[in-house]
Amino acid sequence: MQKYLFKNICVVNEGKIQALDVLTDGARIERIDNNIQTKGKVAEINGEGKHLLPGVIDDQVHFREPGLTHKATIGSESKAAVAGGVTGFMEMPNTIPNALTPELLEEKYEIAAHTSLANYSFFMGTSNTNAEEVLKINARKRDVCGVKIFMGASTGNMLVNSHSTLDRVFRESELLIATHCEDR
Repeated sequence: MQKYLFKNICVVNEGKIQALDVLTDGARIERIDNNIQTKGKVAEINGEGKHLLPGVIDDQVHFREPGLTHKATIGSESKAAVAGGVTGFMEMPNTIPNALTPELLEEKYEIAAHTSLANYSFFMGTSNTNAEEVLKINARKRDVCGVKIFMGASTGNMLVNSHSTLDRVFRESELLIATHCEDR
């Protein structure tokens, strides 16, 4: 992989802007420091007057794949995201079909593995009748960003208003739970 050394670039991070050198190796930052010296094949880029900002993680996207690919795909939307500085996304489960089983969720991961230009994760969807499926995700928790529960009536067929389902998922899920709540 190609190494790049950005010399004297304005690094924007944690509320500060500092002129530093940044050495990258492929897709990873290897070192950030003053006056980095390198040996071997490294492409040097003059960063003077330029700014380097951290990538953004978008924690709620609707890429519409599978099922609504006439609107967007994981490939097309991740390309747009990267163009805007988004380096990672977490996608919602209200696709067609809804991501309500580990198998349907796995299909989305397979699509992303072949088409996404950004880092990705997907929310497991909850319905009134799939608490057992949601809880199967506990074993894969490092691969799934969370469980999504739509608790508003405007969300179509994913409204969860079963008190027993809500109680069980909130009690037993080991994952982050994101809710969409609203009062009609």
